[in-house]
Amino acid sequence: MTINFYLRFHLQFGQTMYVTGSCNALGNYDQTKAIPLQYLNDEFCNCRIEIPDTETDSANIEYHYILKDANGNYIVEGKDDKEIDFTKKNIIELELVDTWNYAGTIENAFYTKPFRDVLLKNSSPVAHTETSPDVAATHLFKVKCPLLKENEVVCITGSGKTFGDWNTVAPLLLTKQDNWWITKINLSNGGFALSYKYGIYNVKEKSFVVFETGDNRLLPGDSGQRKMTILHDGFVRSGAANWKGAGVAIPVFSLRSENSFGTGEFSDIELLVDWAKQTGLKLIQLLPVNDTTATHTWLDSYPYAAVSAFALHPLFLNLNKIADSKNASIIKTIKQKQKELNALSEVDYEQVMQYKFDTVKKLYHEQKQDFRSDLKYVEYFDLNRHWLVPYAVFCYLRDKYKTADYSKWPVCSVYEENAIQELASTAQTHYDGIALHYFIQYHLHLQLKAATLYAHRNGIVVKGDLPIGIYRYSCDAWMAPDLFNMDAQAGAPPDDFAVKGQNWGFPTYNWKKMQEDDFAWWRLRFKQMSAYFDVFRIDHILGFFRIWSIPLDAVEGILGHFVPAIPVQISELIQNNISFQYQRYCKPYITEYVLQEKFKERADFVKENFLTQADGFYELKPAFDTQRKVAVYFNQVTATDFTQLIKSGLFDLISNIIFIEEPGSGMKQFHFRIGMENTTSFRDLDENTKQKLKDLYVSYFFRRQDDFWRKQAMEKLPELKRSTDMLVCGEDLGMVPDCVPDVMRQLGVLSLEIQRMPKQTGLIFFHPRDAPYLSVVTPSTHDMSTVRGWWEEDPSKTQYFYNNMLGHYGAAPFYCEPYLNKEIVSQHLYSPAMWSIFQLQDILGSSAALRRNNPNDERINIPSDPAHYWRYRMHLTLEDLLKETAFNEDLKKDVQASGR
Repeated sequence: MTINFYLRFHLQFGQTMYVTGSCNALGNYDQTKAIPLQYLNDEFCNCRIEIPDTETDSANIEYHYILKDANGNYIVEGKDDKEIDFTKKNIIELELVDTWNYAGTIENAFYTKPFRDVLLKNSSPVAHTETSPDVAATHLFKVKCPLLKENEVVCITGSGKTFGDWNTVAPLLLTKQDNWWITKINLSNGGFALSYKYGIYNVKEKSFVVFETGDNRLLPGDSGQRKMTILHDGFVRSGAANWKGAGVAIPVFSLRSENSFGTGEFSDIELLVDWAKQTGLKLIQLLPVNDTTATHTWLDSYPYAAVSAFALHPLFLNLNKIADSKNASIIKTIKQKQKELNALSEVDYEQVMQYKFDTVKKLYHEQKQDFRSDLKYVEYFDLNRHWLVPYAVFCYLRDKYKTADYSKWPVCSVYEENAIQELASTAQTHYDGIALHYFIQYHLHLQLKAATLYAHRNGIVVKGDLPIGIYRYSCDAWMAPDLFNMDAQAGAPPDDFAVKGQNWGFPTYNWKKMQEDDFAWWRLRFKQMSAYFDVFRIDHILGFFRIWSIPLDAVEGILGHFVPAIPVQISELIQNNISFQYQRYCKPYITEYVLQEKFKERADFVKENFLTQADGFYELKPAFDTQRKVAVYFNQVTATDFTQLIKSGLFDLISNIIFIEEPGSGMKQFHFRIGMENTTSFRDLDENTKQKLKDLYVSYFFRRQDDFWRKQAMEKLPELKRSTDMLVCGEDLGMVPDCVPDVMRQLGVLSLEIQRMPKQTGLIFFHPRDAPYLSVVTPSTHDMSTVRGWWEEDPSKTQYFYNNMLGHYGAAPFYCEPYLNKEIVSQHLYSPAMWSIFQLQDILGSSAALRRNNPNDERINIPSDPAHYWRYRMHLTLEDLLKETAFNEDLKKDVQASGR
């Protein structure tokens, strides 16, 4: 069969378009075997191929287009379900007239999982009963239209008798087939260059509603004997998309119910769903729910340090749902402790984990025989064994050897598949110690799945959180250390919330290695998430462009630099007449004046204990010449205000540099230390040198890297996004390169817009009314103070906000009164953004009766504190919240009035 591809796309100079699909003739989706299209005219590019009869006898062939841009980047069009229909066996030639599906097109969002399966599932009926196929049809028209109202269907009319001569009284109605609206028409006598348009028709009222916007569509070519034309016409141009939703964000551990165990559990999500439904909210957003158990201490409360990217956290297990009547006595013994822990204002992570683990261990031993033969468990195990078996062995060895640092294990310190399978054998005497973790994970799976299915039945979607990193001593790093740069630490550069930067301690990703198997590890993560979630947030999406990489000998994030990045060459310094001295620019700048300024009367103590003098300058003694060495030393002495001051001062001395040398460059390539202009090392340079360094600094951070970072992201994100049908949101905060917004728009990834973190230079605040449609607006996140807490932090900023963002005259109230909190929530509800999502604390802040007394008690995380205890809990139960009828009804009215 001959197939002619015609794609509506105007190729620019340097661009090449390809087509690939699910058959040998189209390369079986192998990009290297894709078929190039040729420039035809300003409207079309095309190609012609022959497909053997053996391939046309099979099921229909799916295909899509790939654009290679002038910079060599490959851009795959958004998911579009294009297919070649071989149902008419007498056809010898097919003509495919297609529309490029730009991944950033708004309508694509409405074909993702949350809309398809929940939010729009019952929004429009099938047009009418499928009629018998027109055997004489010459053209198959296919178009998408996701946002139809009740009783509305797609129709078509146009020039010529067959098209109905623009008849809107009785236009041709299309039939819904999967995602497409379709109709078959015989245009053998239609003539050339027919024009047509799609429209909307109300089948109940039997009335035409509206034509699509824009120019008429033109039908190129003609029909012929044994020839069929299939048109994939993209989307009905129905104007700006206007679907909007609102949601609530809260970590699972922060939920409180009457039956909780001192922490929120997956089963508590169902009560949150009830409240969301009662208040008109359509989405629940959670923090990461992966297992973080590394030390069995409160340090494991940090939800972004997962020991497995796949395993769920035992913290969220509901013990009552595991126990049956035979095990009632086990549950009864912990009822009093459950009551005590549940009465606490904050999570006691260590006690909760201890009691839950001890109890679930007893339940396992009581139920293990029936559990192992449970067919549903066997099915779960088979589907998840690729991560479940290694994870269970990892947990067993972690607990046996009292450390997650697998390099210290006497056995299996290096992962070897056969050895792990042998260790996990049912014949081993320690098998129960491994199968216990199968038992825990299976019940966590059942409980989270039940909660999300309950949400779906009630019209609520669930948003998960995908951490950018993994714990350094995690099962993932143990299994595949070559996927990670274990000699580096990931973090974030300094900002207003963490002036010394953030050091998360995670290894960075070895993207080149990950690319060798087409990012299989990431695809598995996405697949695992989609088992529970409809939407997900990519934590720190900037990490797909570049990551802030910190050397292992550093403690503070301020000593990192972006990787990858184009370094400053020593030749550039020479060309810019900068008199470069390695010792002066790359080593800590320590003078007598610097020491007196930093340590004052303690300067002599510092010189005596930590420094040596040479050539009028001071150097750190070898035992203290890195932040890590200093930290180790001070960890061994009693912490006092004095020792903390000395340690912090030494950290500052070590970071008092201009350049960070590119590893292995032989002192020829360098990265600027961020915030260089704030160092005394920079301050003491002559004015001419300072100006030249400033110019180069601005170029390094804000110009030279942009195209390079764009290319890095486009090598990863497009295919990863295509691999999932979840709606993807990106946390694009911090030091955002200019290329990031454009890449996210191209891919249809929703951005995050926060009122007090404007992305436009020169603005103090961002107004929610200025948000792009494909975005999430929120007044605060878990990494920030709540609206009420922020209000009290900086009176001058609050005053500006009160007058200029809220439009009030006079002095701002010292406290964020409920009416002010409500105004801020309303601003976000009325934003044009697809989603407005609020921390529960910010919603309750609108009620004097329901909000917490002290807003500082509502904060979830403090990013500047690497050892923060994540333990915030709701101060009232979900059952009590559900009884607040007046507040809930008022919130529902506000949500509905805003069109959400």
